[in-house]
Amino acid sequence: MKTSALTIRLDPDLSRQLARQAKRTGRSRSDVAREALRRQLAVAQFEDLRRRLMPLAEARGYLTDEDVFRDVS
Repeated sequence: MKTSALTIRLDPDLSRQLARQAKRTGRSRSDVAREALRRQLAVAQFEDLRRRLMPLAEARGYLTDEDVFRDVS
């Protein structure tokens, strides 16, 4: 698998947090940052999908998560 490099600038506090997490987990700073980016992108994708689907769901009477859970459970 080909990879690409990305250079980012971190403020000192974020850099320390990243280094501590890497040390605590025995992973590289790159691994920790990559996983954090994957998670953030997944959250953003979920939020985008939810935002686009909410009008359709509301039109069908699904106003809360509980409404959905009630019908799919």
